Amino acid sequence: MKYQPLGNTGLYVSRLCLGTMTFGDSDNPMGNMLGATGLEGAKRMVDTALDAGVNFFDTANLYTGGQSEVMLGKALGSRRKDVVVATKVYFPFDKGMNSVGVSRVAIHRELEASLKRLGTDYIDLYQVHSFDPTTPLAETLRTFDDLIRAGKIRYIGVSNFAAWQIAQAVGVANQRGYESFCSVQAYYSLAGRELEREILPAARELGLGVMVWSPLAGGFLSGKYTREGAGDGRRANFTFPPVHPERGFDIVDVLQAIASDRDVSPARIALAWLLHQDGVSSVIIGARKQHQLEDNLQAVDIELTADELARLDEVSKLAPEYPHWMSPMPRGMTVAERWGLS
Repeated sequence: MKYQPLGNTGLYVSRLCLGTMTFGDSDNPMGNMLGATGLEGAKRMVDTALDAGVNFFDTANLYTGGQSEVMLGKALGSRRKDVVVATKVYFPFDKGMNSVGVSRVAIHRELEASLKRLGTDYIDLYQVHSFDPTTPLAETLRTFDDLIRAGKIRYIGVSNFAAWQIAQAVGVANQRGYESFCSVQAYYSLAGRELEREILPAARELGLGVMVWSPLAGGFLSGKYTREGAGDGRRANFTFPPVHPERGFDIVDVLQAIASDRDVSPARIALAWLLHQDGVSSVIIGARKQHQLEDNLQAVDIELTADELARLDEVSKLAPEYPHWMSPMPRGMTVAERWGLS
């Protein structure tokens, strides 16, 4: 396993993070839809990840109605002190007026509940699961700052924020002298590279680490989905995140060709591509089955060649949007070089 600091912190995390959204019982609607791993399956997956050197685990209060946190806590047991546990706050469990968002009330309520479910005294990385347009950022950040001082959380991050929202949050924290966000969790895959337009450059500029969710586009890039038909993956009932079919199948064709040449799975190549992207700290892998996890974990050992990276980039690249097509300048190039003045 390989490790690197999460953003501009001194917290080292494994390049692969085990996502636990599939941890849940078969009688749980969300758990059944996403895989219904169950407690024994969760324990096997956590053991496998730890044996592979993974020290980073991601969950959320929302996942399977809290079962994910409970199962992760039980699976880690006494090893909890040796790992980095990340969870999230925002989405509600009930329909009360104050049950959603990241107000001071909501944060305190949900944090205490997550601590109890995880069986721990602190959260290593506490993340805002979505931008809250109704709560002032200063209120959220002040609450987090107080909780960090109290020792209940160590670091804070955001998830599913737009670039301007990330920049605004960092600006408010710096202006008020509050603890600032250190990471961004966002969707990124060969089939969904929109992150590269604004969010990834903002994270790099601000020194934030990037955690990638759904790196296989909900299983689309696993190799089981082709023009000829689909396997038994969850996209059969849950087509998320969205993928443009024809463009996606073109990407899968290239993935399969490279994977065949290397005698590995297309999923491993898709994950390896993400690990080669500048600014990506950790890629969250979540599996429905044990063998999928074992395969995914081996992606960290794949070094793609310049030709392979170029082929994957060409088939998956985004069409430039304004203002980027106005004066495109590759990262690292000077203005003088861009305009032929040097």
